[in-house]
Amino acid sequence: MLEIDLDAVAANWRILCERHASGDTAGVLKADGYGLGAVAIAARLFSAGCRHFFTAHLMEAMEIRPVVPDAMVCVLHGLGPGEEEAFIQHDLAPALGTLGEVEAWSAAARNAGRRLPALLHIDTGMNRTGLSPAELARLIGDTTMLGGLDLLYVMTHLVAADTPASAINALQARTFAEAASHFPGVRRSFANSSGIFLGEDFASDLARPGAALYGINPTVGRPNPMRPVARLRARIMQLREVAAGEGVGYDHQWVATRPSRIATLPIGYADGYHRVLSNKADVSLDGQLCPVVGRISMDLITVDVTECPTAVIGDWCEVIGPHVPVERLAALAGTNGYEILTSLGRRFHRRYLGA
Repeated sequence: MLEIDLDAVAANWRILCERHASGDTAGVLKADGYGLGAVAIAARLFSAGCRHFFTAHLMEAMEIRPVVPDAMVCVLHGLGPGEEEAFIQHDLAPALGTLGEVEAWSAAARNAGRRLPALLHIDTGMNRTGLSPAELARLIGDTTMLGGLDLLYVMTHLVAADTPASAINALQARTFAEAASHFPGVRRSFANSSGIFLGEDFASDLARPGAALYGINPTVGRPNPMRPVARLRARIMQLREVAAGEGVGYDHQWVATRPSRIATLPIGYADGYHRVLSNKADVSLDGQLCPVVGRISMDLITVDVTECPTAVIGDWCEVIGPHVPVERLAALAGTNGYEILTSLGRRFHRRYLGA
């Protein structure tokens, strides 16, 4: 069972709003709300007062639009070929990251006979999406290319916000300020989750937090200022006694060194519980951490519950939650909390608290 605390999401948004006093704070709902349910989360954030939302794909934006009726909804991947009509029909704003997109959206505005909303994405060092320096120079030299567009914000994306000491942060701040100065009167959108905590140089008219909304720590190496949002639990489906010297799971990658009690849980890498966590992770049973032993398989894991002699079939084990933070799993898996949450599969029953 995957429990999502929507009140905690709203509380995290308010914390971020307080930190970003220079302007508004959006909600980023990429990847189905970081794997937790974009529609339910969007509805809760909207009820809390959030009026700016970002998705990666057009389809994601179309899915949340009915529950955020008068909010700005921006598609970060921009305007794809032939998508103009869908953007207009659902009142969505593309983040324009190429001159081709600018020209196509301007043409759509002329055809529609009205101004169309857009954000202008400027690349300041990521070298991934956004107008390149050469494209930006061309646009600055001929701003008529923006004709017909209601330019809501100019935006960029931080490369290393979770590494405060990185020199690229200050460089991006200077580069973005210079680029944005060529669009007087247009509001600016800068900081992501970690960027909100970098200081005044990263303040803007609109911050775009994602991970922090979902309880992932935006201040690496410091106490997490956010509330936990997700709790994943699985029931014990089998219990067995294993003698010392016996192996468990595929290839017997774990061998008991003592008489052991092994619990089997119906969760595996098909559910996003990464195989690399084999013999590394643990789950919590009544507050007691119990190690995952043996190789994680597609649908099952095995756990050493020898230290929990009262465990019975049907008991719930916490896989992610207060006793097993997502950051701990991420560190053990050699990844980040984003990947842990967005990997969570569709087989879990999702229960929304505070809906």
